[in-house]
Amino acid sequence: MAYDGIAISAVRAELEEALTGGHIDKVFQPEYDEIILSVRNAGKSYKLLMSANASHPRVHFTEISRDNPMTPPLFCMVLRKHIIGRITDITQEGLERIVTFHIESLNEMGDHSIKKLIIEIMGKHSNIILVDENGKIIDCAKHITHDKSSVREVLPGKEYVLPPSQDKASAFEMTRESFLEKAENCANQKAQQFIYYNYTGIAPISASEVCATGGVDPSEYVSNISRDKREKLFEAFSDFIKRVKKKEFSPRIVYDKNGKIIDFSPMEMKQFAEFENEEFENMSVLLERFYQKKDSEYRISQKTHDLRKLIMQNIERCSKKKDMQISTMKEIKDRDKLKLCGELITANIYAIKKGMNTVMLQNFYSEDAKEIAIKLDPNLTPAENAQKYFKKYNKEKRTYSALLVQMKENDEELEYLQTVLTSLKSCANEQDIKQIREELANEGFIKKLSRGKKGANSQKKAKPMHFVSSDGFDIYVGKNNTQNDELTLRFARNNDIWLHTKIIPGSHVIIVTGGEEVPDTTLNEAANLAAYYSQAQNSTQVPIDYTEKKNVKKPSGAKPGMVIYKTNRTVYINPSETEIKKLKKIE
Repeated sequence: MAYDGIAISAVRAELEEALTGGHIDKVFQPEYDEIILSVRNAGKSYKLLMSANASHPRVHFTEISRDNPMTPPLFCMVLRKHIIGRITDITQEGLERIVTFHIESLNEMGDHSIKKLIIEIMGKHSNIILVDENGKIIDCAKHITHDKSSVREVLPGKEYVLPPSQDKASAFEMTRESFLEKAENCANQKAQQFIYYNYTGIAPISASEVCATGGVDPSEYVSNISRDKREKLFEAFSDFIKRVKKKEFSPRIVYDKNGKIIDFSPMEMKQFAEFENEEFENMSVLLERFYQKKDSEYRISQKTHDLRKLIMQNIERCSKKKDMQISTMKEIKDRDKLKLCGELITANIYAIKKGMNTVMLQNFYSEDAKEIAIKLDPNLTPAENAQKYFKKYNKEKRTYSALLVQMKENDEELEYLQTVLTSLKSCANEQDIKQIREELANEGFIKKLSRGKKGANSQKKAKPMHFVSSDGFDIYVGKNNTQNDELTLRFARNNDIWLHTKIIPGSHVIIVTGGEEVPDTTLNEAANLAAYYSQAQNSTQVPIDYTEKKNVKKPSGAKPGMVIYKTNRTVYINPSETEIKKLKKIE
């Protein structure tokens, strides 16, 4: 479900219980729209994530470690100045998607004052705002000027005002009379729409649950719902809100029969009774699981946008070049006929007169010695016409030889670029992206990065993925061409097993055998990894070649990640993320 007012209410209850009275001692800002607070309370330490990300805005406890910039952003420095202090309260106005942290800290005069750190969870309009005791904005993660919004400016020095109302009512203040009156006035809306259009903090999935509990079809128009059923719909909605007020939360993720996530919910939902429900101890653990991959993919996508664009431009360039090369090949496919014409003219030179446009000559190279028509330039002598044909033939012959080399180089470059594009999908952090940038710089696609100061390159070196098979064998998966070369050419031993998708860009996969025979289970698990971390991730029956590492060689001058191999076998795999999740992953 959307991270709506119901979900926020469940999270706020957790935060209130754990953090009220706690002391904020550290503030970090790993992303421009993301804040992490380190809070100590009752002998325990907590990490609180506040994200105003346009795609995945949220607030909850986190256990994931994030890389922080070498120099803290300005907003982070402002927060460190103003909110190192005690959390006195955590509030939510009704079911609005706004959570306010009331923080007692010392002001510039050394007096105690209450600041408010407000997170507004509203899609692309999400923000984190610091407000002083007088209601003035001290600073915010996103500065919203009049150019960006004519409705509400969010800038330092401005008075903080709540986001504009959408004329929605509070479900906490709902009465039977007000509900039935609204239903009468909104008769042209469908039942589900009626609930989430008219009440704050209610997502479509919550509205569907109310309909399911009330025995009303969510797609049925309110005008077709009888008074009796409207009463039942109110009772279902009222009971739903009572559960929220009483904090009767039971966080869960719902999966379909294939193990894919359908949705999440802070409470048990009748509409999902037939599906698999995975329960969690609290909303923070659920949200961490639910958003971890989505958020990581979004961040990586943002940070690799320029690289993807560069690679796609070069792929397009290579594709156009290939089309031109194929076109030229078609144009010179009859080059041997030019040589034949020159030879036939030379053989019959005394039978040809200057000024002729065409001559019929017997082709003594063919079995039937059939005559062929040869065009002539009437302004040239027979010998000059023959030389003209030989000259054109030699030119096209040279073109053909050069094209063979150029086409091979272009195909190799195209294949290489496809592997880099596939590698970008496997990036998990900043180090992986940096490694691909360095690889592209070494290959001349982008300018080489300056080394900078010594401390600037002190980040950990990106490493291949490391899994352990169900039989206990170590399996390594390269995330880019640099890692592929490292794994195959330097890490793997001769009797280790090497796997790769057949004629499809993808990761090099190594099974460390330790001299032992590899069971089929491990082989299939490694093949699944090779298929999943390839361009054929969403395909079926993906061919995976495997052989001992000693049969894999790198040709001289080959691009990163490019190898040749022999005496291989092939298995066919349907890539499965579910099966990969069952493997133990070593971080």
